Amino acid sequence: MATAGSIENIASKEKHFRGAFTNGMKGDSIFFTVSADNKTLSNLTFKGYWRCSGSLERTLTGPSGTYSINNGKVSGHLSEPPDGGSTAWRFDVDAEIKENTASGSFRMNINNLGCDTYKLQFTAVAD
Repeated sequence: MATAGSIENIASKEKHFRGAFTNGMKGDSIFFTVSADNKTLSNLTFKGYWRCSGSLERTLTGPSGTYSINNGKVSGHLSEPPDGGSTAWRFDVDAEIKENTASGSFRMNINNLGCDTYKLQFTAVAD
């Protein structure tokens, strides 16, 4: 029989989301983790194609930082390195996160190198 403590632990687990883009290349995907308290998005990962200096390249990458979630919404960017620079990677996310679903937009770019996913729309579900 489950105790109150074990039920609380089940309810408070972080959630891992996986999603697809509605306007990206076939097979492009996005992954991220939402904290148990629904206040932080981390482990953002983009897997797919982007244009870089005129070529189409496949990549698997994401920022090492976290995004804040307020009232089920996340909106912001992270730069790698954090202090920016002319060749910094920029990861923009604007999304609404519900209990087991999420939807929104994602963009990853390096302006000085001409690399960009452009603004992609996604839907995701928790595993």
